[in-house]
Amino acid sequence: MRDVSADFETGLTEFNGEDNHVHLLVTFPPKVALSKLVNSLKGVASRRMRQEFPDLAAHYYRANKLWSGSYFEGSAGGAPLSNVHQYIEQQNRPS
Repeated sequence: MRDVSADFETGLTEFNGEDNHVHLLVTFPPKVALSKLVNSLKGVASRRMRQEFPDLAAHYYRANKLWSGSYFEGSAGGAPLSNVHQYIEQQNRPS
């Protein structure tokens, strides 16, 4: 995730999640298309997870994908970043 963020010249401030989704706190300049960043993050994460955990391929063989095509983005412009950071940090790590 950090490598992809660096490639897009964005900052991955926080990463955490639960069994079926992840939370990322990312800072990025206006020139970055968020949809392209998310697509790249999902693609790289999927490829690396399949390499590290080959059993995932057998589990997801019907759909042939680890991530859904959807994602949620929200702006934290009004909230202190410390509050957003704390929220993400308190989520359970994916297993």
